[in-house]
Amino acid sequence: MSGTSKRTGEKSRKKKLPVDITTARRMLPLVQRIVSDIVSDHLQLEKFAFEQDGLDRNKTGLSWPERQRRYAIQGELTRLQSRLDEQCRELDSLGAILVSRSAGHVGFPTVLNGKSAYFSWQLGEEGVNFWHFDGESTRRPIPPNLHDSGIRAMSQR
Repeated sequence: MSGTSKRTGEKSRKKKLPVDITTARRMLPLVQRIVSDIVSDHLQLEKFAFEQDGLDRNKTGLSWPERQRRYAIQGELTRLQSRLDEQCRELDSLGAILVSRSAGHVGFPTVLNGKSAYFSWQLGEEGVNFWHFDGESTRRPIPPNLHDSGIRAMSQR
């Protein structure tokens, strides 16, 4: 998977083509649906993994129904991981970067002041209204009067 780490959902350092703010905002409805599914499936995956850990710790002493449950959970974990991998590939194909599976935080790569940066969106937010430089966690509001020509002007300074 090229855009995200399979297990953690952390963004990779693979270079993506820069996206302008208008494009990021146009992509948002599709990105919202994908990220909503990712967060939901990630939560289910964590619940099943927790249950499986408990069953695995005592796997030699499990009753037959508990063994059946353990096998069923293994199947669910495989199914959910496969879905998450596909959802992350879809997000990656759009050029967006999944920063956090659990929070539903996404970055749209761009260049600001000649530096790699991201327009930032998180599940539950109305729109793409924040940005941050690559490697920073502090999200800054995008100025309300900023538009694509403003982004290009900022990046040329």
